[in-house]
Order: sequence, then structure tokens, then C-alpha cells
Amino acid sequence: MAQKENTGYRVAADNRKAHFNYQILDTLEAGIALTGTEVKSLRRGRASLGEAYAAPEGNEIFLLNAHIPEYLEANRFNHVLRRPRRLLLHRKQINKLIGAVQRDGMTLIPLKIYFNEKGRAKLSLGVARGKKLHDKRETEKQRSWQRDKARLMRERG
Repeated sequence: MAQKENTGYRVAADNRKAHFNYQILDTLEAGIALTGTEVKSLRRGRASLGEAYAAPEGNEIFLLNAHIPEYLEANRFNHVLRRPRRLLLHRKQINKLIGAVQRDGMTLIPLKIYFNEKGRAKLSLGVARGKKLHDKRETEKQRSWQRDKARLMRERG
């Protein structure tokens, strides 16, 4: 089942490796054009954003390579698992994202898919730059130190 957060929305899919592999510079919320069986499958919380990314095609932005599993009760009316899904954004946002990708060499990374208070599926999209290997090592070192520091503080009371 999808996990519930205290902010009023349920997370259906989460990209946990995004913050490790990329430096997230900006985030924005986008709607997703989905079919009925995709929404039902997302509500079960088994989708995967591990290899997903967003890319401009023409004057629109599409979510590519996101895996939404079949909804078994749909029978022959099921959806294609990894089809390109159109992101619903305002024209100014689309132009800004296309400029960031083409001019600045940024990457559009989906961070999470969730259902908002109205029950609509939304995508948290991050404008990111890929980290180098030494940046990843530094992130791992800081995370390890924070873990050790928390353990030491717990032991001392």
C-alpha cells in the first residue's frame, strides 16, 4: 500500500537514489496524463522511478521509462508498462525547463509520484545536475558521520 505522509498526500512512488546521484537545484510540481488502470495501479503503491527521467519532445515534456505495473483486475484493458507519459505544466514552466535542459545541460529527474488532497496524481520534478564521483563520496562521508554522531548522542543521553 502507498505510504501516507503527514502533509496530506500519499506517496505512490519515490526515487530514493536521486539525491545521491544528482544535485537537485530546483523542484516543481507537475500533473501527469494517466489512464484509468495506471491510476489504480499507482494507488497500490508499486510503481518505480529508479530509471525514470523527463525530457522535452517538441513543445511538451514527457516522463520516460517510469515503470507502473499492470492492474491485474483490468484484464485486456491494461496499459503499456513503460509508455511515455505527458506532464501537465504551464507554458512558462515548460519553456523554462526546456531552456535549462538545452542551454545549461541540466537533467529533469522525477523525485516522487504522489496523490494530493484532491486525489489527483502529481509528480515532483527536480531540475538537477549530475554529481561527480568525489561528490558522491563526500555525501556518503557526511551521511556516515551524521549516523555516528546520532548514535553517540543517544548513548550519552
